[in-house]
Amino acid sequence: MSKSDVQLSKFLSLVLRHKPDEIGITLDEAGWVPVSELLEALHRAGRGMLREQLVQIVSGSDKQRFALSDDGSRIRANQGHSVQVELGYEPAEPPEMLFHGTSEKSVESIRHDGLQKRKRHHVHLSPTRQTAAAVGSRHGKLVLLEVRGGAMHRDGFAFYRTPNNVRLTDEVPVKYVVFPDRAVGE
Repeated sequence: MSKSDVQLSKFLSLVLRHKPDEIGITLDEAGWVPVSELLEALHRAGRGMLREQLVQIVSGSDKQRFALSDDGSRIRANQGHSVQVELGYEPAEPPEMLFHGTSEKSVESIRHDGLQKRKRHHVHLSPTRQTAAAVGSRHGKLVLLEVRGGAMHRDGFAFYRTPNNVRLTDEVPVKYVVFPDRAVGE
């Protein structure tokens, strides 16, 4: 994606996950908004784009942050909301091992409290080290945590799988987190 498309993608993440009122849109209970309404609101906010550009951003996102409805008339973020939505993902058995990228400054808190959803609806876990590293490196010096997803599932924790293959759960207690000896790259 071009630099301007990346900036628009980040802005879409903001309004479709956290602040729809910033451009005057309302998400339905499952997080969807009509594409036409979104495009009009973006134009009014000085961030106008054509439908074709929106489709390109949705399909070109390496993290597949957004989804279009089957008929292309609605859009939503796949996960990461801080506003109340019910995404409707069905429970799914996770892989034995999942990954979570975080910053070095967050490790002590995680060692004490485990992984918590905080202001989001779920804890986000990646099925690959690469994806977790890409997410975690945005927040400072990367620490890559392993999460024993299979053990959690066998112990009764629910997991959900998003269309972009992220695994969601309510929390990850410390006993399921495998901490590395040092930060990545040391």
